[in-house]
Amino acid sequence: MPKSRGGRVPAVQSAKAVEPTAGTHQHRLAVLIADMVPGARTIRVSQREPGRSWPSPYARAYDAQGQHVALNRAQGMTAARWVIRAHPEVIWDEAYDLDLTTGALRPVADAYAAKGGGR
Repeated sequence: MPKSRGGRVPAVQSAKAVEPTAGTHQHRLAVLIADMVPGARTIRVSQREPGRSWPSPYARAYDAQGQHVALNRAQGMTAARWVIRAHPEVIWDEAYDLDLTTGALRPVADAYAAKGGGR
C-alpha cells in the first residue's frame, strides 16, 4: 500500500462512507429537525405564511397524534429553509409534509387523501 506525503498509510474507508445512499441526506435532515423540535413527528412546510400575501418560508410542527407543536419564529423559519433547500426539485406552490421518522416528503394533498379527505 502506498504511503502518503506524511509517511503514514491512509485509513481504509468503507464504501458506504464514500458513496452515501440517496435516502441518507433526507433522513439526516429529519433527524436534525427532530432534535430542534422535540416531540414533533411531522413538519408542514410552505412558502406562504397564513395571513400574508408575499412568499416567506413557513413551517408548522405536529406530534404523533396530529396535535400542533408550538414553534418559535426562529425554529419555524430555520426548519422551513432547511427543508426547502434540501429539496430543490420540489415546486413549492403548495404545502408539503416532512415525516421526521422516515425523512419522506409528500404533498399535504396526498396526506388528506390518505385520511379520507377530512380533518
